[in-house]
Amino acid sequence: MKTSTRRNFLKKIAITAASAVAVPGLVKASENLGTAEAESAEAFPGPGGLIVPKGNGLQISGTFLDEISHDIPHQNWGEKEWDADFRYMKAVGIDTVILIRSGYRKFITYPSPHLLGQGCYMPSVDLVDMYLRLAQKYGMKFYFGLYDSGRYWDTGDMSSEVEHNKYVIDEVWRMYGEKYRSFGGWYLSGEISRSTKGAIGAFRAMGNQCKAVSGGLPTFISPWIDGKKAVMASGSQLTKEQAVSVEQHEKEWSEIFDGIHDVVDACAFQDGHIDYDELDAFFSVNKKMADKYGMQCWTNAESFDRDMPIKFLPIKFDKLRMKLEAAKHAGYDKAITFEFSHFMSPQSAYLQAGHLYDRYKEYFNIR
Repeated sequence: MKTSTRRNFLKKIAITAASAVAVPGLVKASENLGTAEAESAEAFPGPGGLIVPKGNGLQISGTFLDEISHDIPHQNWGEKEWDADFRYMKAVGIDTVILIRSGYRKFITYPSPHLLGQGCYMPSVDLVDMYLRLAQKYGMKFYFGLYDSGRYWDTGDMSSEVEHNKYVIDEVWRMYGEKYRSFGGWYLSGEISRSTKGAIGAFRAMGNQCKAVSGGLPTFISPWIDGKKAVMASGSQLTKEQAVSVEQHEKEWSEIFDGIHDVVDACAFQDGHIDYDELDAFFSVNKKMADKYGMQCWTNAESFDRDMPIKFLPIKFDKLRMKLEAAKHAGYDKAITFEFSHFMSPQSAYLQAGHLYDRYKEYFNIR
């Protein structure tokens, strides 16, 4: 045997012997890893290892559908993706979907004869018809959100919104309300706070018309609390110094509720503009006012984070949990969210949204 050949032969024997020693070592390491995982599972029992009581919050049963958006990215879904999202919603107990607005400035969700005549852009898909069909398929109620011309945001005056929606309300009921049993109510989409010019008159006019054309279907609003986080989304600040007190909030909103309670059935205050240690105080006052005026008290549990300089990303689970727990503690009637598809859906453009969906399911023991 040549020297080089003999050397290669000896190398092969050495490698084989080393492998015989190494493989049992790998098996042993694998066994140790399995033992460590088992010990870890015992140390943190249950999914996610939650150390807080499960299911102690008000479960979300409604969500806005934000297809006409101006401060979060469009996901460009077709009906296949929306159908999947409705299945994800249904799986966690959502029974109500709310079109947040049927149009914003020139972009609209359905081929509205009135709004097209006002110079709005023709949509490529009739989203209102699609949402109503999907809601009917999955046994949900659909609330139609009124048109937002943008004039209110520019001027603080809601009179333009009332004028446009005179036509929108009538044509939408004629086009869809009489056709779909899933058409369950109306969302008066003007997002107001405590000092909006003409808010009482505007809500009265639009709420009254919605009820008149639809045989009394329910209406609701979702205003914001003028708290420390009530800052412009387009700005760089996260908080402001001047924030409403609980007492002033109660005084001003009692006046508004007094003027609209006969045409507005529910109020879902946005919960993201106050701090987490203020939730109980404001929520208890909201429930007291709603009870006094015979309105349902909902919460708009924002599933996006207002505490970060990047606007807007899915919220940290503990923040959502604390808000839902405060709503349950205050005896609220319903929790809706803004909004499932971007911030909680497993198929959201944001990876964190699917993780929030999983943490939410663990907390409420949803299989």
